[in-house]
Amino acid sequence: MDLVVGRVVKSHGVRGELVVEVRTDSPEERFAPGARLTGRLGRGERATDRDVTVEAARNHSGRLLVRLAGVTDRDTADSLRGMLLLVDSADLPAPEDPDEYHDHQLVGLRVLDTSGEALGEVTEIVHTAAGELLAIRLTGGGDALVPFVTEMVPEVDVPGGTCVIDPPEGLLDLGTA
Repeated sequence: MDLVVGRVVKSHGVRGELVVEVRTDSPEERFAPGARLTGRLGRGERATDRDVTVEAARNHSGRLLVRLAGVTDRDTADSLRGMLLLVDSADLPAPEDPDEYHDHQLVGLRVLDTSGEALGEVTEIVHTAAGELLAIRLTGGGDALVPFVTEMVPEVDVPGGTCVIDPPEGLLDLGTA
C-alpha cells in the first residue's frame, strides 16, 4: 500500500527546488539525501507514477525545500506541482512505541463508542500543527473529526479492526449539522 509522505506545493527559486507539504512524522528519514520515493501525478486512471530520488532537503522559513535528481530548473519544478510523494508501507519499520501507529493502520478501522455501539469508520488521519485528528464517516451520515488523544480515543485494536472513542457530548453532532 502506498502512503503519502509529502505533496509538492510549488517550485522555489530558479534551480528546481520544490516546496513540499510534509505528511509524515519522519521527514528527516523520508527526505534524506538518497531516499527513493514514488512521485504520482494525476488521479485515478490518469495517474502516472515515477521513481524520484531526493538529492537534498532543507528547512526554509518553516517550509521544507526538496531537490530531486534530474529537476534542475524552475520549469521542470513547476511541472511537478501537486505531485504526491509516496512510500510503500511494506518498506516502513513497525513503530517502536505500542501506542504509535502509521496512518494506514488506522484508516478503515470501525469506530465504536465506550458501550460498543458502532459509530462509523476512520476515513483519514488529518495532521495539523495542534496534533492528529481522526476523520470519521458516521454511520448515521455526515463526518466528524476527533482529536487522536488518549482521553478521546482510549482504545485502538488494529488486529481487531476497531477503535473506541469517548468524545465530549455534542462533538459528533457537529459533523451532521
